[in-house]
Amino acid sequence: MSDDEQDTQPQKKNHNKHRRDKPWDNDSINHWEIKSWKAEEGDALPGGSLLEESSFATLFPKYREKYLREVWPIVTRALDKYSIKCELNLVEGSMTVFTSKKTSDPYIILKARDLIKLLARSIPCQQALKVLNDDSHSEIIKIGGLVRNKERFVKRRQRLIGPDGATLKALELLTECYILVQGNTVAVMGSVKGIKRAREVVIDCMNNIHPVYNIKRLMIMKELAKDPKLATEDWSRFLPSFKKKNVQRKKPKNKRIKGSYTPFPPAQMQSKVDQQLDSGEYFLSERQRKARKLEEKQQESIKRSIEKRMDKEKDFEAPTSKSSLKVSTSSKSQSESTNLDIDKLKEKFSAAGSKRKTSSSGNTNDMSDFVDTGKGKKKKKKRTKE
Repeated sequence: MSDDEQDTQPQKKNHNKHRRDKPWDNDSINHWEIKSWKAEEGDALPGGSLLEESSFATLFPKYREKYLREVWPIVTRALDKYSIKCELNLVEGSMTVFTSKKTSDPYIILKARDLIKLLARSIPCQQALKVLNDDSHSEIIKIGGLVRNKERFVKRRQRLIGPDGATLKALELLTECYILVQGNTVAVMGSVKGIKRAREVVIDCMNNIHPVYNIKRLMIMKELAKDPKLATEDWSRFLPSFKKKNVQRKKPKNKRIKGSYTPFPPAQMQSKVDQQLDSGEYFLSERQRKARKLEEKQQESIKRSIEKRMDKEKDFEAPTSKSSLKVSTSSKSQSESTNLDIDKLKEKFSAAGSKRKTSSSGNTNDMSDFVDTGKGKKKKKKRTKE
């Protein structure tokens, strides 16, 4: 090969030229593990402390004021361990948390923010303080805007809770999370994976998918996770798939017919004063108005009495030609039915008479049936007057 052909031939790039082996990095290391901050073991910030003060505030409803005032000393003691200051403002109805110069953990301020949010959403203090732990997280799911109709929203929210809170308790056990349904929000506390599953169930429930289906799915997943052989396999063949049924809705009886489109708005309704001006009542005195109203009432009562009288007189009116025809046809049908009955009766009597003749010719000597002996009759005793 010539030198020109060697130059034109593309050279292979060595991508691993600057890549070296990393002995400190291997498959056994979990990169998603959340390591806890321990100042005693040497965990510290580069400068020794935070440069700026960070603060978060949240409002709370009026009905939580009494409870927060009782619980606030416990909250301050819990936050003092992490060098976080807190403030309860009853005038504005707000809670505030902010860092101090002694704060060493940079992420603890976000945990404190979650704490005051959970307290505002009616979660008990002892449960809300668990969010300060490194393995616990929280999320507040807003469900108020997912359903437009208020009645439908209340029904679906109750469906999520279940009878005596049974559905919510089953969901807590399967996701290993604390769940509280309050107003237009659902507060969830637990692990990241558990919160994700709980959020899916809550949103599906608001989208008209019953939580029982998802609970059944989670139960199967929990059983499959126990088997180490199925850990790396696809679970879709074991999980049930629930399809929506296209059920036809009831069509409305009275459909509203839309008129032709016009760019102009409809005419404005007349006010009471305008109506009085049109009728001329506006220029009358108070006495004349009362007399006019009384006269209108009297006319209405006369009309009603005439209508009632007409209704009563309808019962005494002669029947029309159509009604007479109906009566004649009904009488004919009745006569035909009676004629048929009479013919049947004649046949019966004739059959009975023939039987009697045959019996009389057979027993001519025995006339006891036809002779009146008088044994059956009882003589009446005449009472004599003494």
